[in-house]
Amino acid sequence: MSQQSQFSLLKQRRFAPFFWTQFLGAFNDNVFKTALLTIITYDALDWTTMDVGLLNNLIPGLFILPFMLFSATSGQLADKFEKGRLARYVKLLEIGIMLIAGAGWMTHTLWLLVAAVAGMGIHSTLFGPVKYAYLPQHLKTDELIGGNGVIEMGTFVGILLGEVLGVMLVKSEPWGIQLVAGGTLGIAVLGWLCSLRIPLSPAAEPDLKMNWNPVTETIRNIGFSSKNRPVFLSQLGNSWFWFYGAIVLAQFPVYAKNYLHGNHNVFILLLMVFSFGVGTGSLLCEKLSGHKVEIGLVPFGAIGMSLFGFDLYLASAGYTNTAQVDMHEFVRQAGSHRILADIALIGIFGGLYIVPLFALIQTRCDPKHLSRTIAGMNILNALFMVVATGVAILMLTLKFTIPEIFGATAVLNGLVAIYIFSLVPEFLMRFVAWILVHTIHRVRGVATERIPEHGAAVLVCNHVSYMDAIVIMASSPRPIRFVMDHRIFKLPFISWVFRTAKAIPIASSSEDPWLMEKSFVDIAQALHEGELVCIFPEGKLTSNGEINKFKGGIMKIIQRTPVPVYPLALRGLWGSLWSRDQSNPFERTFRRGPFSKLELIVGEALRPEEVSPELLQEKVSALRGEWK
Repeated sequence: MSQQSQFSLLKQRRFAPFFWTQFLGAFNDNVFKTALLTIITYDALDWTTMDVGLLNNLIPGLFILPFMLFSATSGQLADKFEKGRLARYVKLLEIGIMLIAGAGWMTHTLWLLVAAVAGMGIHSTLFGPVKYAYLPQHLKTDELIGGNGVIEMGTFVGILLGEVLGVMLVKSEPWGIQLVAGGTLGIAVLGWLCSLRIPLSPAAEPDLKMNWNPVTETIRNIGFSSKNRPVFLSQLGNSWFWFYGAIVLAQFPVYAKNYLHGNHNVFILLLMVFSFGVGTGSLLCEKLSGHKVEIGLVPFGAIGMSLFGFDLYLASAGYTNTAQVDMHEFVRQAGSHRILADIALIGIFGGLYIVPLFALIQTRCDPKHLSRTIAGMNILNALFMVVATGVAILMLTLKFTIPEIFGATAVLNGLVAIYIFSLVPEFLMRFVAWILVHTIHRVRGVATERIPEHGAAVLVCNHVSYMDAIVIMASSPRPIRFVMDHRIFKLPFISWVFRTAKAIPIASSSEDPWLMEKSFVDIAQALHEGELVCIFPEGKLTSNGEINKFKGGIMKIIQRTPVPVYPLALRGLWGSLWSRDQSNPFERTFRRGPFSKLELIVGEALRPEEVSPELLQEKVSALRGEWK
């Protein structure tokens, strides 16, 4: 995967049938809902005497309601049964729902169409846990970011195309109703045909005893997830994205009409630009993450969502057109390009925000409980969207303008992001590490897939610079506990990074015997809990670029806790501003130039019984070679 584009997954049976199944589901949802909302808005008298505004709020609510009622049950089903078969049953359900909807379209029976909306909500509720629990079963860890990116891109493209097609079909005279009825049924059948090719996906927990009480199961699911702090905070972060999106997207119709003075096509343009942004951001995650689960992108995404959300508020004040315009006339107005750029960038940074959160949940959650965890998150998503509606109504009641709602939501997003990242500093720490190794250096990982995804191990590396731990941290697919000299641990600024990473400071027996013994106890505890521990056996930074003699602390570690040992080598950091090179720091910085190259090479694991300081030094030296 590291040598191929994420789009290569679309040619493989383990991914392509599932992708098209979920894409067609999202597509059909939106063809149907948009067509129904359009016909109610523009042709209400032929269908009902009910208030149109009430129906326009009722229909989205009916779609969301099943997420709160049935997500707990759907999560259990996805953990208990084979996912390919479950997906096929869900698609058969979609065909049945579209037959009911077809009867409603052909007979002008509104309640049948409303029932179909609730049915499609049930369809999406059942498919959601299958959708995200399927990927870790068929994709490698270094494919998860790319796979999730393609899925998110497909979902938003499906939503966009569905909304556009829904309007086009229903407004096609004189056969609009028939086209919607036949089209949605045809898309459902096509989705079912795609699902027939989904490969076997064994049940995570086939002996699971079903709890049919949605309230107690929901409480149990959320309680289980809350014990895994990074996973639970990722769920809340994911739900916050839907809160943010629900507020912003809900304002687009009135914003397009009353503030941009555009027709319906201008509203469609805003949706297109936003969806394009989310799809682009989702696809960029693979490139920016280096094919690993890089949660450092999450704060990056949150910053962008706030920055460009607030700029959308400012840009709206600079839009002065008051004449009614269509889409083509709108893009020629002064200020329109800035507004469209802000909306696109909100979407791009939203994609960068949400894809790593999904990947973290998939990799850090107990595999036997993954579908139920996703189901619990879907419940939280629905609740957050309901609250978002209430918050938007409150702001409108307080006489906020639509642009002011954009600005207030952007500020609120920043405050919530700061709160979440303060609770789980790993997000912010990985962000700092990602920024450093993507602005000052170009880091190439060699055989980094050898770093174990699960279980305890000791990583051993040469010590070239003050950046060593940050480079290794940014290249690893999982957190690492670093053992480092207590003086480096206390350095200003980067000390915060090391404390956040739960690094273990160590001193020599002559300096502080108590701290040295405590360090070995902390290392043993970390390994006992299945964590990765990285040590620099030289005990000090190199002063000439050569590898110093490895000390014997590694033997004390593996005697207490026998675990595999992985030799690592850093190449290219010697002579950098962060090393102890005695030459002029400014001269060598300019000599190396910006984005200087460096490499982290991971060797094959050594069994604890074959480890010695001499052998490890030999292995690390061979990995490093002549390049310092």
